[in-house]
Amino acid sequence: MTKRVVVSRRQRTTKAKDFTFTKKMVPSQNGSGALFVQEHRDRAWKAFESLPLPHTKLEPWRRTDIRKLDVGSFKLPDASAAYPPVPEEILRPLAGESHEGQIIITPNGIAITPLSEELREKGVVFTDFATAEREYPDLLQKALGKAVSPEDGKFAALTAAMAKNGVFVYVPRNVQVEQPLQSVLWAPGVGLAHFAHLLVYVEDGASLTYVHETSSPDETGGQTLTGLNIELFVGTNAQLRFVELQTLGGHVWNFVHERAKVGRDGNMDWIFGTLGSELTKTFSDLDLIGDGSNGRMSGFYFPIGKQHLDQDTQQNHLAPHTTSDLLFKGALRQNSRSVWQGMIYCAPSAQKIDGYQVNRNLLLDDTARGDSIPGLEILADDVRCTHGTTVGNIDEELVYYLMTRGVERNDAERLIVDGFFDPIMARIPFEGVRERFAQAIQDKLA
Repeated sequence: MTKRVVVSRRQRTTKAKDFTFTKKMVPSQNGSGALFVQEHRDRAWKAFESLPLPHTKLEPWRRTDIRKLDVGSFKLPDASAAYPPVPEEILRPLAGESHEGQIIITPNGIAITPLSEELREKGVVFTDFATAEREYPDLLQKALGKAVSPEDGKFAALTAAMAKNGVFVYVPRNVQVEQPLQSVLWAPGVGLAHFAHLLVYVEDGASLTYVHETSSPDETGGQTLTGLNIELFVGTNAQLRFVELQTLGGHVWNFVHERAKVGRDGNMDWIFGTLGSELTKTFSDLDLIGDGSNGRMSGFYFPIGKQHLDQDTQQNHLAPHTTSDLLFKGALRQNSRSVWQGMIYCAPSAQKIDGYQVNRNLLLDDTARGDSIPGLEILADDVRCTHGTTVGNIDEELVYYLMTRGVERNDAERLIVDGFFDPIMARIPFEGVRERFAQAIQDKLA
């Protein structure tokens, strides 16, 4: 007699893993602060509980698999614990010789270099989120949740619910802030989750230059999670230059939801530098909501090794006579992968607009991969929209040409990479930022 074996073909289902955060961990005012902030966090927590973890069957996540994210391992930082300090090079000015003000967010608390008395008398606000909640609730309410909604995604909701720390900037009407402001989110510690919320509101006729950096040390033994929501508002005939750098350690999983809203004849110059992390997924939306508004987005990235960088951009023309200009360039090495997904959207009322997007990728070996997916959704009939993408290797003829002139191969490749990134460098008006990118190129090529 032979033993019968019954094979079941019924698919077994297991509950998907999720984070171990609970509602008790959501920051509470305990009787102080603004009620609308607590309502915003409660709404975000409900959205977080209702939304599933992203998976590759969702179009925005089709090329980014987060199943290796150890969702059950993260806890919130202990403010009384000892963590590595913020390196001095991160605190140095990048957009000028000095800061007008600086805010450093660490697990141990907030450090603030205040504004000058002159700017404070003009009504400029540059403070941490908790202080804004207590002292400037009316101003904070104008911005909180008005650009990035908790329903935008699982990580947007989680960040909105759990972010106790953050930065609030308010520039009143017709005030010019000459020197740049800077903030740093420092995210040390394995197994920790760091969340922050950044809100910048530039009123009509005002101007501001702002630099934000999310950074951490390189650590081993596990993963670290960072979540950041950024809301930017540019008023009528106002100007905002926003520089956003990411220099996280190679063990960090980083998720960002950000949106800029630009009013009539306003101007937004948005600069991205993505250099670190193990995995980064960023949703960056530029909403041109006022007639004659302009926006420029310039991105630099250079993954290496196991790094996976996914940047999802939207140029939304929601008013007539608007202009958008996007240029993202990246070099890749050693099994790394980049994903850029871009969309230019023209609303039916957005006539006589000009939208442009280009993504260029340079593969430095055969193991790297770059995915470039442009898109257009045009519902108006009097527009000019163009896009282009390239993914390719270093031209061996260029290498050969330089080597015949006595240049070593490594130096020849470095010169070619420098030339590849030159159009991005030309769009960055800050010497400190260009130097940081140039040093990153040297470090990656080494």
